[in-house]
Amino acid sequence: MGNREALLTGAKACLREKGYDRTTVRDIATAAGVSMAAIGYHYGSRETLLNQALFETLDEWGDAMGRALVPDADGSSKRHFEQMWDSLIADFTAHPDLWLASMELFMQAQRQPELRAALAEGTAQGRRGLAAILAGVPEDEVAETSVRTIGSVQLALMSGLMIQWLSDPAAAPSAAEVLQGLRALAELAR
Repeated sequence: MGNREALLTGAKACLREKGYDRTTVRDIATAAGVSMAAIGYHYGSRETLLNQALFETLDEWGDAMGRALVPDADGSSKRHFEQMWDSLIADFTAHPDLWLASMELFMQAQRQPELRAALAEGTAQGRRGLAAILAGVPEDEVAETSVRTIGSVQLALMSGLMIQWLSDPAAAPSAAEVLQGLRALAELAR
């Protein structure tokens, strides 16, 4: 592994351990086993390296979650939806460090226009991917209305649930409670 790859691996580890704001150039260089100057040489800045590390980590998570959310062979959409929420909650509890880092990303994006643009693109891909998973179709076949409705609402629900699990896991809803709440909201919306 070269210095560039070592820095990226070190930055990913630091993000999980310390978060975005508390990770220093020294932390990354130490984790990577390289000099601090290597960050500037390979990435230009700490922020550029951390942004890339966080986006790659989130992409890896998205790919893993996409595989985990594929419906069972029996095709039961009700069971699929319940499994999806169970999987998401399991991931929130298993990787709170990743979710804290992603929340920091949103805060950083408010001060960095280039990061905000990249985050917007990643969010758009996430909406499309979620709509495709829920509809059971390839991403390139998802209608824009489904992206704007199903994908956006699913992403909003996931984000809200994540915040609840990060802030108060004991009071955060279970998968069954999420589904019960969705059914109740659907009734109210009639």
